[in-house]
Amino acid sequence: MASLVVRNLDDAIKEALVARAQENGRSMEAEVRAILIDVVQPKNIGIALYEASRDAAVELETPPRDDEARAVLFK
Repeated sequence: MASLVVRNLDDAIKEALVARAQENGRSMEAEVRAILIDVVQPKNIGIALYEASRDAAVELETPPRDDEARAVLFK
């Protein structure tokens, strides 16, 4: 596995990473790894479509069914 060193990182960024890592129950190193994987690796198209559309979802009303059921004729 490769290693990565990031120099001249602003202290506020490091503190934000530490806070984010704590929120997610990870070490700072694991949090940075997760961020890089999320940004760099292409997502499965199905997951990407789901994530893009889940916040824009609309609840559609089902119209009332007033007609009686009809028999289906199989020939």
